[in-house]
Amino acid sequence: MQYNHLKFILIIAVIFITASSHKNIPDDKYAGNTIKVMTYNIHHCNPPGKQDVIDVNAIAAVIKKQNADIVAVQEVDINTNRSGKINEAEQLAVKAGYPSFFFAKAMDFDGGQYGILLLSKYGLSDTKAYNLPMDSVNGGEQRMLAAGTITLLAGKTFRFGCTHLEAYHKTSRDLQIKEICRIAEETTLPFIVAGDFNSGEGSEVINMLDEHFTRTCNNCPSTFGEDGETGAIDFIAFKPKDVFTILSHKVVQNNTASDHMPVVAELQVNK
Repeated sequence: MQYNHLKFILIIAVIFITASSHKNIPDDKYAGNTIKVMTYNIHHCNPPGKQDVIDVNAIAAVIKKQNADIVAVQEVDINTNRSGKINEAEQLAVKAGYPSFFFAKAMDFDGGQYGILLLSKYGLSDTKAYNLPMDSVNGGEQRMLAAGTITLLAGKTFRFGCTHLEAYHKTSRDLQIKEICRIAEETTLPFIVAGDFNSGEGSEVINMLDEHFTRTCNNCPSTFGEDGETGAIDFIAFKPKDVFTILSHKVVQNNTASDHMPVVAELQVNK
């Protein structure tokens, strides 16, 4: 009787330890057949209409609720004065539950750094920050492509990239999307890119994106709203076309944590 009781306790302990050790690994349905992708411009965790307020918890809660496997995050501060010297990249990874992350600095800013971020529930390898070109006349802020290799539990491997294109100068955006497409074409692995393209459907930027990638939506719902302006400028896309099948695409209706709304797509991995 004592032996059976001890055996029962040991079995429960093994189950508990096993469950605990896998708490950050995606569910079985994401282990090899599908992957959930999210892109989110977080406006350095500053809620709309709340000047000088930084709410990392609000952004982390939005990300965590969607439970995406990989997330592309734009407008991230690390140790800037305006964000209270907070390392937003590290805090978002911890608070939203992502064991792997990679920050790509676009520029030094306000006593710290400003850039873009990859979050992943899988490991990230071969991470790289690419400087994107700017028009020599109009210029603009330095923009980046952050990319890393992700291997799913079933062994399927692909590149995942996050970007945030120039906001005010079309000529720089055109150069930047060309460079992203060039980088993706030179990559032998399948490539998922997500981010804030600061361009809508029908623009030269998105037309070029569509020449090289397949977007997860057409006639996409608005992802941005500020000062009366709306439109879809945040996208998820992949190449080659036959590697993934689009299962779903949605814009999360939350405009209180950031001036952009998150975009989430679920993809079936075909091969």
